[in-house]
Amino acid sequence: MIASTRNYVAYAWNFLFNHEVSPLRNIPDVGIRHYVLQVLGFMWAVSSSIAIGSYTFLAASVIGHTVLIGAAAITVATLTAAANSPKLFIRGSSRRNDGEHE
Repeated sequence: MIASTRNYVAYAWNFLFNHEVSPLRNIPDVGIRHYVLQVLGFMWAVSSSIAIGSYTFLAASVIGHTVLIGAAAITVATLTAAANSPKLFIRGSSRRNDGEHE
């Protein structure tokens, strides 16, 4: 019972936030993917706040969702860039190819 619940939660989390599993994986531009996640997060923050009926909760929820989704999107973009072009992170490090300073 606990294992199946854990698997369900893991599946739901990956379906929403894992860029390789989510239907948003079909959007090739990471910026657009990030924007879509921000809009969805904002939509859910507003709808949840209206359902609860507290406008004070709305502001905190919008800010919280924006920060969390933004952090997830930046993480995905960074990991994708590291996998696709690792030399992007080497540029400007002031080191030679053997790792020594010039």
